[in-house]
Amino acid sequence: MHPSSCDTFVALPTSTEGQRIIFGKNSDRPCDEVQEVVYFPARAYDAEEKLECTYIEIDQAAHTYAVVLSKPAWLWGAEMGANEHQVCIGNEAVWGRESADGDEALLGMDLVRLGLERADTAENAVDVITELLEKYGQGGSCMEDECGFTYHNSFLISDRKEAWLLETSGKYWAAERVESGYRNISNQYGITTKIDKEHPEMREYAQRRGWWDGKSQFNFAAVYSFMNTARIEASGDRYCEGKKLLEKSNGHITAEAMMDILRDKDSGINMEGMFMTTGSMVSVIPTNPALPGVHYFTATPDPERSVFKPFIFVKHIKQLKETSSPSYGPDDPVKKKPRFQSKPNRKHELFVKHELVSAIIDTYKVENLKAYTIPVISLNRPLGLDLCVCVCSQDRGKKITETLRQLEKEKMTEMEEILSHGIEEPDFLVNLFSSSVQAEMAAYSKS
Repeated sequence: MHPSSCDTFVALPTSTEGQRIIFGKNSDRPCDEVQEVVYFPARAYDAEEKLECTYIEIDQAAHTYAVVLSKPAWLWGAEMGANEHQVCIGNEAVWGRESADGDEALLGMDLVRLGLERADTAENAVDVITELLEKYGQGGSCMEDECGFTYHNSFLISDRKEAWLLETSGKYWAAERVESGYRNISNQYGITTKIDKEHPEMREYAQRRGWWDGKSQFNFAAVYSFMNTARIEASGDRYCEGKKLLEKSNGHITAEAMMDILRDKDSGINMEGMFMTTGSMVSVIPTNPALPGVHYFTATPDPERSVFKPFIFVKHIKQLKETSSPSYGPDDPVKKKPRFQSKPNRKHELFVKHELVSAIIDTYKVENLKAYTIPVISLNRPLGLDLCVCVCSQDRGKKITETLRQLEKEKMTEMEEILSHGIEEPDFLVNLFSSSVQAEMAAYSKS
């Protein structure tokens, strides 16, 4: 198995409808991993305070911004998220000529969360992440397992006016500003000759390693990446398919269009198998600072059978308990050494209900129809009964999916009013995400 992970997208005016930036990501992770959606308010810290990340302790910032995160439940960092200043970040695994093996340090997912907690613009997030990378490095297993799955990281970062692509190789990095159009990344280096920021020794290091002659035009992707590996080839296919899907809606990219891209299975973007899409995010950020951003999260696997639920930053939001996984504190097997000696149950309430209903939805797929009738036939029942069981299951699964889509559509219609005219009653939005989750779970219970 060649682990693959994630596709991240951003669309800016004039590729979008209205003066909005649309950000989206599928987090592709091990199929048995639980992804939670959590909220942390802004907070001030005392001088000299320390922060415990997934594997290492670092200096805490004097102030952190409010953040909403979609994250693997076993680690401190996040796959994707947003902050109160409408900065959005998603990361990708990348492999290159520089080995990704090494001592435990900051995970790329830790850097996502740190960038969101400490930066009020996309460009500032680039600076935060690269400074932390220089100081602490990146490294450690990126799976809740002893297998030693490691990688370098690329990041797609956006705010109200622009986006940045940041790509790393060990402590070395390059960044490119994206001011219009659209951009997507998929497990491969994508920065070529347009480099707007870089590590001061990045070119010199490549020359010392014999990767660059020091004379030809410097191309970051060509210099730092592998040329022909299975991982790069697979991600290259997804990258091209993602770009085609963005181009198809160019000039009219909306939240709905981005959700359709994330749900696309033919392209491999909605991933299935040992690595699958375990969480998805779409954000709509108006360029007008007077209007709020809306951030949609699934908190469940496979966006095709999940509901994108809205979150808006307002005061007095409480923790999102229905999508928060159990906490094991210092007894967590991730914290004990040797690590990963066992796996506790990390399923949150929504995940459990979604898991049960997903099994029902599976039965209405035409490709599974024969497999579903076999055990019924073995009971020597009449063929007509077999067909009846299949049709009933098909109708039931279809009805559930339609109910979920209608629920999503209704919420998106409500959010469109807020995106266009602003927030009149902030207190009404304190429980927006949680109430949407509760509505989803109520739909599951009726099923």
